[in-house]
Amino acid sequence: MPETVQMELARVVIRETEDAHHVELREVDPADGQPRTFPIVIGLTEAAAIERRLMGQSPMRPQTHELLADVIGRLGYELDAVVINDLRDHTFYAQLRLRNTQTDEMVEVDSRPSDAIAVGAARDTPIFVAEHVLQDAGQVG
Repeated sequence: MPETVQMELARVVIRETEDAHHVELREVDPADGQPRTFPIVIGLTEAAAIERRLMGQSPMRPQTHELLADVIGRLGYELDAVVINDLRDHTFYAQLRLRNTQTDEMVEVDSRPSDAIAVGAARDTPIFVAEHVLQDAGQVG
């Protein structure tokens, strides 16, 4: 796995008049004291799911991200980390890193970053970004 940097969810921006919404990640422990930020454009469904999960709101019936989190748990795994691991052709790629609760076996499942963050948001799952991705798309301050 490439070198990664731990990030935290800094904010979710839902724009009522636009189709583009954003999630912003911020570096957890910057070496030089200046945290880098990492913005990702996401869809309204994912933005609303992340916001809902952060606020601890449960929909009347499970939505896709709640369903996936439940399936992961019922299969004997827990979400260990979200890793945004690549940037190709202006598109970010991510993985859900799952840990088997009985054997500690690790399994990585490809995901869109917004979906991965939405699944992990309810449980404060650590988020990591590959250093090369952060250098290409991150911002200082």
